[in-house]
This record gives sequence, structure tokens and C-alpha cells, in this order.
Amino acid sequence: MIDRFLYEKSATHQECLIIPFVYSCVNGQDIYSYVLLSEQGYTSILHQAENPAKLYSGEIKDIIAIAKQHIDTQVTLEGSHYFRQRYTYNNNLIIIHQEANKCFYDHYAPSKLVNIAAPKIFNSPVDCVEWVKSGLERN
Repeated sequence: MIDRFLYEKSATHQECLIIPFVYSCVNGQDIYSYVLLSEQGYTSILHQAENPAKLYSGEIKDIIAIAKQHIDTQVTLEGSHYFRQRYTYNNNLIIIHQEANKCFYDHYAPSKLVNIAAPKIFNSPVDCVEWVKSGLERN
């Protein structure tokens, strides 16, 4: 069972967001794995895939490198910077999107990779982030 995703250590590569997490601990050493989110969402075989490379590492930088190498063998999409505006707050991942002067967001809880965002549109990224933060603080 995943304790929490390390969203603050996530990295983008091509169309994917690579999210590391502690897979296990051996002799006091954390062993890392990763999950992926894809810009294409559920139409991509990589969306929400857990460690498709089936390799693990004792270093976060190395698990990110493993994931990037695996993605390179699977896809050749450049990506549209979908994950560029991402923030962590109280271990939650918030991804802000802007289209035609409107903002909306994706929200992922610390230990479950399911988008729990409310269907709400905002005028600016700041308004969006502040609204999400205030909701998290109430809970």
C-alpha cells in the first residue's frame, strides 16, 4: 500500500508526469518506485501506470531516470506542458490548466491517484490555487 506519492519530487518527461513514491524499506533504506500520469488521460496506456519498467531504486533521481528511459521506449510525443503549473499543498497535487482566459484544475490526494477536482472554472491561476487551498484547510 502506498503511504503517499512524493508529488514534490515529480518530474515531467514527454507527455508524462513521473511521480515517485516509497515502495518499501530494506535495512533502513527506502526503495523507490513510480507512477505515471499522461496528458492523454485514460486513452494512454501509461496513464496511472505503476512502474511499467518493473525496476526500482534506492535514489529518487535514479527512479526518475529509469522512468524517463522507459517512457522513451513507449512514446514519442513531445507533450504540451500540461503539467507545467503544478503545486503541492499538504501533500496534495494540484495541476492548473489555462484555456481562453479560464482556469481549471486537477487535484490528486496524497495516497490515491484519482482526480478529485470539483467542476469549477476560475478567472486566474491564483484564484484557483487559493480556492483549492482554502478547501483543503477546511478539511
